[in-house]
Amino acid sequence: MMLVLAACTDGELAALALGGRQAAYRALMDRHRAAAFRLARHYCGNNDAALDVTQASFIAAFAALKRYDGTRPFAHWLARIVINKAHDRARRRKVRQFFSFALPLGEARSIAETAPDAERQVSDREELEKTMTAIAELPARLKDVLVLRAIEGLSQAEVAGLLGVSEKAVETRLHRARTKLTEILRD
Repeated sequence: MMLVLAACTDGELAALALGGRQAAYRALMDRHRAAAFRLARHYCGNNDAALDVTQASFIAAFAALKRYDGTRPFAHWLARIVINKAHDRARRRKVRQFFSFALPLGEARSIAETAPDAERQVSDREELEKTMTAIAELPARLKDVLVLRAIEGLSQAEVAGLLGVSEKAVETRLHRARTKLTEILRD
């Protein structure tokens, strides 16, 4: 049964999943889990948050599967969901941080997210974390383009189509994102 599902296209798997075949949706998840997690990690800056965003994305994708156009790449459709879920998480995090200032100090500590202990990280891991954090701090418009184009390797046309902007806008935002990232990492 699994060998047959492995040979199916994403569109076929989506249709089977809509027909009630859980194994088909599991095959879609298995096929796209690593890329979705990688994309989420670039947005979130750490693995735990990326796992939460990835899980939320697959839940949302399953709920919205009827709206998926089987003739288009499932990976792009899912990437848009992951980006939206990462943006939602960032908004919630900003609200939590804002309200943590209004609470007594003892209560605020339980709300604030903690960063990994830097002393336990090796030099390369520290640099990677610093870079991932800097990417997560970029404004959403710049982060979207940087992650999709420079990190995930999508073409300029694919990024433009996925984000609904012109290719020139992708080029401009990518340049601005790299400049801003350099400034953040320099500080």
